[in-house]
Amino acid sequence: MREQLPFGLDDVKRWNGTYPTPFYVYDAEGIRNCVRELYDAFSWNEGFKEYFAVKATPTPGVLRLLASLGCGADCASIPELLLAECSGISGSSIILSSNETLPEEYRAAAKLGAIINLDDITQIEHMEAACGIPETVCCRYNPGQFSNTNGIMGHQYDSKFGMKPDQLLEAYAELRNKGVKHFGLHAMLSSCSLDENYYPNLARELFTLVLRIHKVLGIDIEFVDFSGGIGIPYRPEEKAIDMMKIGAAVHIVYDELLTANGLSVRIYTEMGRYITGPYGYLVTRVVGKKHIYKEYVGVDATACNLMRPAMYEAYHHIRVLGKETEPAEITVDVVGSLCENNDKFAVNRGLPLTDIGDYLVIEDAGAHGHSMGYNYNGKLRSAELLMETDGSVSCIRRAQTPEDYFSTLDVDTAFTAAKAESII
Repeated sequence: MREQLPFGLDDVKRWNGTYPTPFYVYDAEGIRNCVRELYDAFSWNEGFKEYFAVKATPTPGVLRLLASLGCGADCASIPELLLAECSGISGSSIILSSNETLPEEYRAAAKLGAIINLDDITQIEHMEAACGIPETVCCRYNPGQFSNTNGIMGHQYDSKFGMKPDQLLEAYAELRNKGVKHFGLHAMLSSCSLDENYYPNLARELFTLVLRIHKVLGIDIEFVDFSGGIGIPYRPEEKAIDMMKIGAAVHIVYDELLTANGLSVRIYTEMGRYITGPYGYLVTRVVGKKHIYKEYVGVDATACNLMRPAMYEAYHHIRVLGKETEPAEITVDVVGSLCENNDKFAVNRGLPLTDIGDYLVIEDAGAHGHSMGYNYNGKLRSAELLMETDGSVSCIRRAQTPEDYFSTLDVDTAFTAAKAESII
């Protein structure tokens, strides 16, 4: 959570005059500053590039902002490839990093000139049949065990991602024999990590492997992709990582293992949560209060808008706009209106006394928030707004309408739209 919101009650009231709650707001300047710091932290590495994980915030308005800052895109499907391309990201600035990849996904990536990251040695045959053998190929590594693995990712030997070390060397040898000229190495061995040793330890693991590949196969790995895995402080007591410190620590490992042996690689990252997570907010209004065995505050957002608390019991800080300095006088569950008892944004949370019509801000929702939304109970997807430093907002995704909801169903859409208008 951030110490202070970049907007206030008056801003939200003004926005709500045009956009119905719930809606998402992204702080453009916060995202810019985060990306600039990331590039500064790795400025010592020639060719460093951030490939933003599109799955985190798949909205062209955000992707265009990131593209203007020099970011590429990490994609896992054809729609994500198209989102990147239509947002001004193209060619080798796109990485297709997928598993159980379909032939049409290989073909789409090849047509865009994207880098293909293979998850398994068997994918070589599948890729070749679908689109031929590109000049540049990346391979994903799974070491089986790793010192900084956490509970979110689970142990690597239980992970479906990546290749064993012997498979990886076999894959590189086969790719070389098939004409690949440029090679990359990829691994994501932790998720949402606030351990500042994660990237330095990952660097040691991967750079050691780069040396082994060079020695055994005579292949020079040209880029090493750390993927993402860096977390954000969701809870008030958690501390944000120091990216400048992490970059410097990786630099030490780089010089020790690579520079000392006459090798060099470009470092890539695939951040998602770290870049947009702290700078996205779900704004919702209080619509009900219930007093039974517990106290409940009901809002017009649901798990359809932000499913992380329902799915993972994830913590998201909540503020009541206009009452930020008031003490937490009540302990409540903050709930939505779904026909599911896990539709809760907070359980036993202390809040100021709250009234119908109050605006709540659910923080750190900028990654894996709107993107994981759904339409259960016929709930419609919310709007997304991009806020500039002057407090102005642009709508980068409009709110879904009943006509949108019915557009893929076997019904008379025109009739449905008219019917909806008559009853809303």
